[in-house]
Amino acid sequence: MGMKWLKSTECISFAVHDNVARITLNRPEKRNALSAQTLKELHQALLEADDRRDANVILLSGEGRDFCAGYDLTDSYGGAGDMATEYDPADYRSRAGTIDDDIWNLERQQDLTSIMLDLHKPIVAKVQGNCLAGGTDLAFSCDIVLAADDARIGFPAARANGTPPTNLWFYHCGPQWTKRMLFTGDTISGIDAARISMVLEAYPAEELDFQADEMVRRIGSVDAEILATHKRVVNAQMELAGAKQSLRYAAELDARAHLSTGPRRSQFRKDMAEKGLKEALTNRDAPFGKGRIELRARRPRAE
Repeated sequence: MGMKWLKSTECISFAVHDNVARITLNRPEKRNALSAQTLKELHQALLEADDRRDANVILLSGEGRDFCAGYDLTDSYGGAGDMATEYDPADYRSRAGTIDDDIWNLERQQDLTSIMLDLHKPIVAKVQGNCLAGGTDLAFSCDIVLAADDARIGFPAARANGTPPTNLWFYHCGPQWTKRMLFTGDTISGIDAARISMVLEAYPAEELDFQADEMVRRIGSVDAEILATHKRVVNAQMELAGAKQSLRYAAELDARAHLSTGPRRSQFRKDMAEKGLKEALTNRDAPFGKGRIELRARRPRAE
């Protein structure tokens, strides 16, 4: 058995054991929502894992009930609001209001997570509970996604807030399902996500930990250099299919969506300012009811 190496930061826990680097989002009280600090610490943890000789594979997970409930809207999409009193916002484009400033900010945020595609080591996501909005940005940047049957996956923010700034949906589930998910912002269960190849496989919630551990154990048994060749050649094929270019385009279109003056976008911003996040989300999602996709054409679970 390999030696265990552990470290925790404000928002992330990190452990290396038996050839596996385990990176865990550790804000369970916030459903592991992505704050600016979380994104920075995750970025550093990913670089650390890729650099360590005692890790061949990375397992990304969330502490508690959820994988990740999305971007922390109370953190002003990256904490700029918290920093506003420390400097003159007029001196920095990070607080300015043009579409190019918004694109610049989204690209800097994207820099922190798009590195997942460039790491030499494979990343497996273990998804339980909510995997929403920014949570899908993380999960779909991984090489393999495993989910609990009852996980809740989707991008409800597409209903009024914008388009995924790290949009890799097409490469996981194809054009029709990508459009179906984004046009409505509906969510899908882990088991149905597996049926449309959005995730590799889904398992009963009580089996997910075992199945994820077994997956990374098997992957981690292969030399890191060999794993890197496999990952990099497949990712090169994705790049030839436009993956990297599409990420830049997604950030630009998300910025354009932020300029929408339509009633739903305008109402969400008004609700956020006057009533707070909970009320804004309730009003945004009310017309969609349950908002859960349930497949009619089901394949039986393999015994």
